[in-house]
Amino acid sequence: MVLQSDMYDVTVIGAGPVGLYAAYYAGLRDCRTKILETYPQVGGRLISMYPEKEIFDVAGHTKILARDLIAQLTEQAMQYNPTVVPNERVTGLRIRGERVIELSTPKGRHYSQTVVIAAGCGAIVPRKLDIPHLTDLEGHGIHYFLPSFEPLRGKRVLIVGGGNSAVDWALSLTGIAAEVTLVHRMYKFQAHEAMVDRLLASKVKVKFPYFTLKEVMGEEKVTGAVIWNERSGKEERIEVDAIVLSIGMLTNLEPFREWGVNIVGSGIAVATDMSTNMPGVYAAGDIATYPGKILLISAGAGEAATAVNAAKEYIDAGALGR
Repeated sequence: MVLQSDMYDVTVIGAGPVGLYAAYYAGLRDCRTKILETYPQVGGRLISMYPEKEIFDVAGHTKILARDLIAQLTEQAMQYNPTVVPNERVTGLRIRGERVIELSTPKGRHYSQTVVIAAGCGAIVPRKLDIPHLTDLEGHGIHYFLPSFEPLRGKRVLIVGGGNSAVDWALSLTGIAAEVTLVHRMYKFQAHEAMVDRLLASKVKVKFPYFTLKEVMGEEKVTGAVIWNERSGKEERIEVDAIVLSIGMLTNLEPFREWGVNIVGSGIAVATDMSTNMPGVYAAGDIATYPGKILLISAGAGEAATAVNAAKEYIDAGALGR
């Protein structure tokens, strides 16, 4: 039997930007709320991997540093005093009865009437290139994330990739690094058009399309790189002090599949109210998928509000969506 004191109305899995907004909105709807977070602090990947990255896709902000966005979202969420449980990775989810969901972690069990999964992309590792010396120099000039720009101050930096993170990092490092070069192998960028326009007008040396990293040079630390054009076969050797690989993430959604939620492609399938195939279980943010899905923080915040509204109505059939 589950004690009433152990039962929450809404439990949010993940304390990234979408999870924090879900917790805030649950508090606004007068729900007793808990947040379970794998990392030792709130903020998810924005804090653990990209704290100095500028964010451009949040309503009301021309741009905002990731760490500042998380600080504001945290302040907003904490208004309603949710219970925050850091350092606990959810390993199991099962339906114990009507409006009784049990969440398991290596440290114990948690109980809730509803659950909002806001776990970002799930378990992730950076995508790597199979090229000589790359893994040998990880931590010695090879980077996959940039928790701080300071180590790159005055350095010659090569960025590999053409998505939002690669473009944003290239622009952010302008004026910090001595020189920034970006190479991209595709025929077009995957970043937002306005940011690509800024990139092409900046001091960043942009080499695209069809350019990629072929070899890393250096013994104890990165000293250079060989880049090549896949179409022409032309190689170019450049001197660099650091290489940032921003070519995507590999995700592992198997733990979620084991819970029983329906996985479609790279996410958890949801209906228009963000409900999954399991009663009382919702998903929002990057982890959720549906036709027309876009991966934006602002879109995830809207999904979080929709999920919480649906959860509130599930708990209390007389509640109205607000």
